[in-house]
Amino acid sequence: MKPYWIKTNSIIKRLFSNLIWDIPNQEKKIYLTFDDGPTPEITEWVLTKLDKYNAKATFFCIGKNIAANPEIFSKIIEKGHSIGNHTYNHLNGWKNSTIEYIKNTQLCENSISNLNSEFLHLKSKIFRPPYGKIKPAQAKKLRQQGYKIIMWDVLSADFDTNISKEKCLDNVLNNTQSGSIIVFHDSAKAFKNLEYVLPRVLEHLAQNNYSFEAI
Repeated sequence: MKPYWIKTNSIIKRLFSNLIWDIPNQEKKIYLTFDDGPTPEITEWVLTKLDKYNAKATFFCIGKNIAANPEIFSKIIEKGHSIGNHTYNHLNGWKNSTIEYIKNTQLCENSISNLNSEFLHLKSKIFRPPYGKIKPAQAKKLRQQGYKIIMWDVLSADFDTNISKEKCLDNVLNNTQSGSIIVFHDSAKAFKNLEYVLPRVLEHLAQNNYSFEAI
């Protein structure tokens, strides 16, 4: 596994201040996000756990997964969660031209809007680059199209099959503060860790008077 940071350094946030890394507030609001779905059974399991705490979250969906699982996608919307664009094919921005990257993002937008007509009327849409990798030209183009680019303050690393579920839980609980945007994945690869971590994160933070808001 290549190195990655769990807590985004304040220097990175300042250097790339045109990207959104957190949403500071004094009300103990935090922002749970789930990448790579919708995924059969797993996304539905996540929705059930969120319901238990009346928690709202943001799902950055892959276009091809929306097309394959429209009922699950619609359920996310029906439960009042936010939807974000995560490209159609989970593209790495560093490895693709700006033209191809924007075209693939548009394909995902089409998948979203086909099942959620309100998406077309949003003044501000949200996007998260897969792997967190995006070129400045790609980011500029997306902002021109009305997107806010959402990164993260805390990475759970649930996708990392080489870490223990306990370490994954520590990643979140030891680094979360009011305003944190936290990354999970509603994917098959991440589920071993997610299944253990998410219920405990929800319980611990709720007991400490945090609320869970959608972006």
